[in-house]
Amino acid sequence: MDLGLKGRSVLITGGSKGLGLACAMAFADEGARVAIASRDAANLATAVASLRAKGCASLAIEADLRLPDAAQRMVDTAQRELGDIDVLVNSAGAAKRADPGKLDMQAWHDAMDAKYFTYVHAMQAVLPGMLARGRGAIVNIVGIGGKVASIWHLTGGAANAALMLVTAGLANAHGRAGIRVNAINPGFALTERLRAGNVAEAAAQNVSVDELLRRGAARIPLGRYARAEEVADVAVFLASDRASYVTGAVLGMDGALTPIVV
Repeated sequence: MDLGLKGRSVLITGGSKGLGLACAMAFADEGARVAIASRDAANLATAVASLRAKGCASLAIEADLRLPDAAQRMVDTAQRELGDIDVLVNSAGAAKRADPGKLDMQAWHDAMDAKYFTYVHAMQAVLPGMLARGRGAIVNIVGIGGKVASIWHLTGGAANAALMLVTAGLANAHGRAGIRVNAINPGFALTERLRAGNVAEAAAQNVSVDELLRRGAARIPLGRYARAEEVADVAVFLASDRASYVTGAVLGMDGALTPIVV
């Protein structure tokens, strides 16, 4: 199936590892030109080398997207090197999981800076160009924690809930201008972030992270965690011409762990 992405310019935040890198690889397989952004220069170098080994026209951009000026420089660099940005995939930043009894005000601010504002800053930087051209697609990789109030993920869940609202609102605001905005809510995907995010909960339950993850997988109706490539496949579809009438959607990908309708 031709997804119509060959030659398109795609910018992926958090693209040096995990879900972001899986998305970068998937877009490269479709013949897109890919720019990846991250705060980690070493991870960026490794990731862009892998993309270029696929024959992908690719670019690494070091940026701290908690800062709006850095997001604007990222977009300017990507457009200068790869041309107008057709697709933005947001996968940067993650709020730390924490014992709810140990949360302080800084933790709430840190979560919004890490997850919410990194996405908003990137969208605000890329939208003017998309609006001027009358086309563009944005895919926000958010998280099911925005719909379910886990006590271990309250700060991050709040950021995720805000991102879902922003996704739906921007889709409504800019649909007439040819801009589509969608979100994916992964549950648990097999990435380094999954292990790191469960340290606090494992310690509180006096079990190893491996044991906590084993128990978590057993609760999922599909019997396993998602693979990063499975999330990437959905991101590529939502960004493609095959999803031309899909906008404002928030797609759950948690293996039916959370049986909710809205």
